[in-house]
Amino acid sequence: MLDPKILRMQLDTVVRGLARRGFSVDTGAFTELETRRKAVQVRTQELQSDRNRLSKEVGRRKAAGEDSTDLLARVSDIGKELAASEQDLEVLQARLTELALNLPNLPDDSVPDGRGEDDNREIRRWGEPTPFTFKPLDHVALGVNLGQMDFEAAARISGARFVVLHDRLARLHRGLTQFMLDIHTREHGYREVYVPYLVQAESLVGTGQLPKFGDDLYAVRGQDLYLIPTAEVPVTNLARDRVFEASELPARFVCHTPCFRSEAGAAGRDTRGMIRQHQFEKVELVQMTSPDASAAAHEALTAHAEVILKRLGLPYRVMSLCAGDLGFSSAKTYDLEVWLPGSGCYREISSCSNFGEFQARRLRARYRAKEGTKPEFIHTLNGSGLAVGRTLVAVMENGQDATGRIRIPEPLRPYMGGADFV
Repeated sequence: MLDPKILRMQLDTVVRGLARRGFSVDTGAFTELETRRKAVQVRTQELQSDRNRLSKEVGRRKAAGEDSTDLLARVSDIGKELAASEQDLEVLQARLTELALNLPNLPDDSVPDGRGEDDNREIRRWGEPTPFTFKPLDHVALGVNLGQMDFEAAARISGARFVVLHDRLARLHRGLTQFMLDIHTREHGYREVYVPYLVQAESLVGTGQLPKFGDDLYAVRGQDLYLIPTAEVPVTNLARDRVFEASELPARFVCHTPCFRSEAGAAGRDTRGMIRQHQFEKVELVQMTSPDASAAAHEALTAHAEVILKRLGLPYRVMSLCAGDLGFSSAKTYDLEVWLPGSGCYREISSCSNFGEFQARRLRARYRAKEGTKPEFIHTLNGSGLAVGRTLVAVMENGQDATGRIRIPEPLRPYMGGADFV
């Protein structure tokens, strides 16, 4: 959520910042509500002051043995008007909060201008696409030919955009998960956590999925529970209503979970294979920092995700998303895009974002810079380290040979019982 002070006092700045995203602010609605809120708040404060003044006078008269019937009647009338005014103020504040909850984050000044993914800026590349002496297959053909990837069985069980993995592909999927967790905990200093896969609406509001993106979520009928779209939600909510001491920051967490998305906003895109499914798994990196450390933390978190790709020998590039392609809550995002020979292009495998204080305001997540000082909002960051299914796809397509076998990268072989190929 944006700082209410900025919305009240620098609305033009917000309008200009969000225009970079292609987002239009309804300034008329906001200004009208804010004007009414100010007027009602002033009247509420006047009534409170009048009631307090008269109540003191009532007390004085009673102590002096004087009649206070007229004042008691006035206090009663003021109390009724005050209750109505306080209710009006609560309604207006709720409507302003609703407007604010639907405003995306302001893009960082370093974010490039642009309307969509075609305007994203390449920052760097690592590795070269593998040269093949044959036409490489995509992961669907490879997996089906091996008899270890079954989309038809998954469709009979659950419908479209699910998969069943067998034998060594299933083990490779598991091995990738374990490999990522081991690297991030042993080498990058992340604390591993296990979290619920079902969360309440308040948790999703805290990280920005609600109220804006309810259609992309799977809700549990009759309960205030949703399947998580990403581990970002429960892990970041560990900071909700908490005040960190400066010595506790940065806090780094890594978490492996399934993720569930209806993909309502991506209808018809990537319907083939494992690129965009309703159920998939990720190893998520989450950091909580002081504001002055978040920019450096963003670079470090991105580098941590890159390590996985480098260890697996997967060519990739880093893209700085333009303002028009940023996620709702993000102030700045780097996408890692891995090379997929089967489709002959780079595809997103991790999105590493700095949210500034946007989520922290929603979560009321703060820290105390020094003992005795007023708590300030922390900054939150996260990124996939990596998306497991897409990493499996990349390993399959980059490691294939002319016979349809898949070479297992050296770091994964201990997780595969020493096997060299699938």
